[in-house]
Amino acid sequence: MNKSSLVSSVFRKEVLAMAAYKVADAQGFIKLDAMENPYTWPEDIKIKWFEHLKDCQLNRYPDPEASQLVRSIRALNKLPEAFDILLGNGSDEIIQVLLMALPEGASVLAPAPGFVMYKQISDCLGLNYVGVPVLTDGFDLDLPAMLAAIEKHQPLLIFLAYPNNPTSNLFNADAIHEIIKAAPGLVVVDEAYGPFANASFIDQLNQYENLLIMRTVSKLGLAGLRLGYVMGQSNIIEQLNKIRLPYNINCLTQVTADFALANSDMFDQQTKTICEQRAYVFSELNKLDGIVAYPSAANFILFKVPPNKAADIFLSIKQQGVLIKNMSAQGGLLSDCLRVTIGKPDENQAFLEALRTSLAELVI
Repeated sequence: MNKSSLVSSVFRKEVLAMAAYKVADAQGFIKLDAMENPYTWPEDIKIKWFEHLKDCQLNRYPDPEASQLVRSIRALNKLPEAFDILLGNGSDEIIQVLLMALPEGASVLAPAPGFVMYKQISDCLGLNYVGVPVLTDGFDLDLPAMLAAIEKHQPLLIFLAYPNNPTSNLFNADAIHEIIKAAPGLVVVDEAYGPFANASFIDQLNQYENLLIMRTVSKLGLAGLRLGYVMGQSNIIEQLNKIRLPYNINCLTQVTADFALANSDMFDQQTKTICEQRAYVFSELNKLDGIVAYPSAANFILFKVPPNKAADIFLSIKQQGVLIKNMSAQGGLLSDCLRVTIGKPDENQAFLEALRTSLAELVI
């Protein structure tokens, strides 16, 4: 048996049809492509963190329930005892667990464009993924189209990113309420970028039995920990826990995340600074001829460049030492669009200067 026939005979057709998720090599670049918090910890906080880590028993399996960390997350989110929390190795694992719990061939629905992992994991599992295009003006939900898709496909799981990735906007809250009411299954409001939006549906958990709130510490400033979590009705979390792999949150992550959340004031200040820089970058982008920057409630900005220039401008900016994200290849509403993460002030200035140079060389 040759190599190609072995692969085709072993792996499911859904896997064979997929493309791997690629992460760009950022070594040597100002890294503004992955929606990370650019700030590290002050030295005094690092020293205290090291003290916490020294008693971590690496020879033992971690607490399978991550009990102390769950208590800290519950307190941070003021989550009532009636609801439970499931932790994941990043939000990606939470998404995977949710989708693995669905019956074979179930429909999954989300606005398009949206977070790529909703579709990636759905396709991998052979589920029926339905992307419903958002409105062209402002990227808001097309509520009639969403409700029609719900009626037609009867999705057992709906993802609503709030704010949305990659468009960075907050969907209309009234429309989200209508979708939750109409949904025959679960609705996951993904609040990965919640710290930058000052908006949340967590206080609606009491109102809807089918509502789940998903969050991550990655965008807050702890991307290296790979920690996500989902909150919802205890009977729903109980079923998801059956799928979660044991010991999925290692002891170093548990200790570090718990320590970090006890120092939330530091992250609050960093978030404030990022939001201030977001306003500055947005203003500067919209001063440039040929550029349209879209309002953002996240820690990144989507912007449109002159027609058919996205790839050239992206490469020109990269050649000047700044790495952003080229979204244009996804087509549709993202045609001619690039996305930049908000970095430190000097990083943002370097990006803006690189963009100005690119526009002068390639457009004017």
